[in-house]
Amino acid sequence: VAMYTAKAGGKRRVAVFDPTMHAAIVARHALSAELARSISHGQLVVHYQPIVELGTGRTAAVEALVRWRHPTRGLIGPDSFISLAEENGVILTLGRWVLAEASRQIAAWEAAGDLDPDFFVSVNLSPLQVQRPEFIGEIEGVIEETGLTPSRLVLELTETSMFQDTQATITKLQALRDRGVRIAVDDFGTGYSSLGYLRRFPVDILKIAREFV
Repeated sequence: VAMYTAKAGGKRRVAVFDPTMHAAIVARHALSAELARSISHGQLVVHYQPIVELGTGRTAAVEALVRWRHPTRGLIGPDSFISLAEENGVILTLGRWVLAEASRQIAAWEAAGDLDPDFFVSVNLSPLQVQRPEFIGEIEGVIEETGLTPSRLVLELTETSMFQDTQATITKLQALRDRGVRIAVDDFGTGYSSLGYLRRFPVDILKIAREFV
């Protein structure tokens, strides 16, 4: 129990066992099992955080952020369950659901004539999604299924996910950009923080981390 507690906190950590650790791990396993059922039970919801153009105050875009409407714990933010979803593999199903839900919503707004021509939705991706051989096909499938204009979709990746299997990732991202989808680097400055890498990757948007600024 102490070993897993130390590993959960990052590498090169030490943890001394105490009884509360066991209770925390039991609770985490229970939450993991519930999370696996959350999608089929309709407990997930997407919130849209506005991205504002400072010069005019115009809402230029939105970022899709998933929340879990837990039946007993209430509304749970992603910080409490995304890492858990990546550990147990649920992130693949969860990530595709968020992408499809956000794409469907933006496509509906577009069809209603409510959007500016350059309005877009930004969706976060897990490294596990990007590494899948079916990654490109899944993105294209969602676009076709929802009728979303590709240029209205921005996919956000962290530095860490982009620098895994570098050449394969570059090829995948370029294929998406050729399709009209745009790519953003999230939290730039918290990982490799090398401007040289940006010359190699097909990136459209750079989101600079507060710590880096």
